[in-house]
Amino acid sequence: MQSLWMLLAAFMFAIMGACIKLSYASGSTLALIVIARGVPSIVAILLWAVFSNRSLKPISVKLHFLRNLFGVSAMWMGFYGYSVLPLSTSTSLNYTSPLFIAGWLYFSNKGPKDHVRLLAVILGFLGVLLVLRPSITEDQWFAASLGVMSGAFAGIAMLQIRELGALGEPIWRTVFYFSLVVVVTGFLGLKAHGYGSPDWLTWIALGGVGVSGLIGQLALTRAFGAGSPILTAALQYSTIIFAAILGIVFWGDIPDLLAWTGMALIIAAGLLTAWRTMRLAEAAKKQ
Repeated sequence: MQSLWMLLAAFMFAIMGACIKLSYASGSTLALIVIARGVPSIVAILLWAVFSNRSLKPISVKLHFLRNLFGVSAMWMGFYGYSVLPLSTSTSLNYTSPLFIAGWLYFSNKGPKDHVRLLAVILGFLGVLLVLRPSITEDQWFAASLGVMSGAFAGIAMLQIRELGALGEPIWRTVFYFSLVVVVTGFLGLKAHGYGSPDWLTWIALGGVGVSGLIGQLALTRAFGAGSPILTAALQYSTIIFAAILGIVFWGDIPDLLAWTGMALIIAAGLLTAWRTMRLAEAAKKQ
């Protein structure tokens, strides 16, 4: 039952994407949106750490640096994709990171030459092509390219998170430093690009970005920490479905048959990757 927290996380992340799109459309700069995403997490984790007497000292500065270099870059690129592309398209591209990881493990010497995961990678990127071809207009290809790069960079960041976890770094501390770097880069962007022209709707949407992102992060952590790993990994792809529904309701972005097929292939590839990774991990433990 703990894995069902992932449904809440998926719904919250879909709302976050919708709030990003709404914030940008109603006058916010991307920098202000990034700050709104990071501030609630910093405040909540800092207060919890202080009152529970937890140390904020990181285990590995190098791994945190790499995790934040790629993770924060992925966030900026992904948020730009949310602001420009249809919500279902940008969300689908953000969920390609497991495919990049599987591809890297296959073609490098870091993992076994597993043909099932290679098949998942091929299916997943076929899905990406199907999502992009009917959905992207000529002026959206730059945002689409950044969306794909966001998935790749997020995959690299995930590998650093795994290494931090193997060293004993708690998730909350990793999230804290990530959020801290997010806000710092947001203020740098704010200095360069300003606030934009936000109105009352913009500020409400920005609040939605921060709150939904924080709730989603907490629910995701609960699901992966206490639930079934394979079920949790499967349920996280419901974000794509939630995003598609929100896109239809609020923006009238109705994906055509090719786009729906592409999203289905990305979801199927992600599920296949997660299932195969779990099976290989179980086999390794028995040896």
